[in-house]
Amino acid sequence: MEKVPMTAAGYQVLDDELKRLKSIERPSVIAAISEAREHGDLSENAEYHAAKERQGWVEGQIADIEDKISRAQVIDVSKLSGQQVKFGATVTVVDEDTEEEGRYQVVGDHEADVKSGKISLSSPLSRAMIGKEVGDVVEVPTPGGVKAYEILKVEWI
Repeated sequence: MEKVPMTAAGYQVLDDELKRLKSIERPSVIAAISEAREHGDLSENAEYHAAKERQGWVEGQIADIEDKISRAQVIDVSKLSGQQVKFGATVTVVDEDTEEEGRYQVVGDHEADVKSGKISLSSPLSRAMIGKEVGDVVEVPTPGGVKAYEILKVEWI
């Protein structure tokens, strides 16, 4: 069983979502199915079919989150340090062509959100940076061609 690396914050988000699905969404769907059943003929009951479809989605989400939690390898970023880029590091880079700076934290796949500066461990940029240090230049294949980034700073926040 392959472990899923994640930060403590990412684990908490998953745990909160699982609790919400089990305590709010699941009972809500069960009530909607019960109510729709009372309307009679189920073969032509759109409300019933919509509620059953929603139930399938909710149960799928619950199973997916439970799977991730069971395989979670929670990594406390605050206890990490070092000069090399690895999981949990917050890295400041500069695009060598445009001189544009970017700041990204390397996180687990389900935590990734580029708009908030969190990139997946499996992203091309993360894979290129892992094991590198300040001053190293990494080349990243992109749809528009290879881009080069210089690592300016590695932080553990």
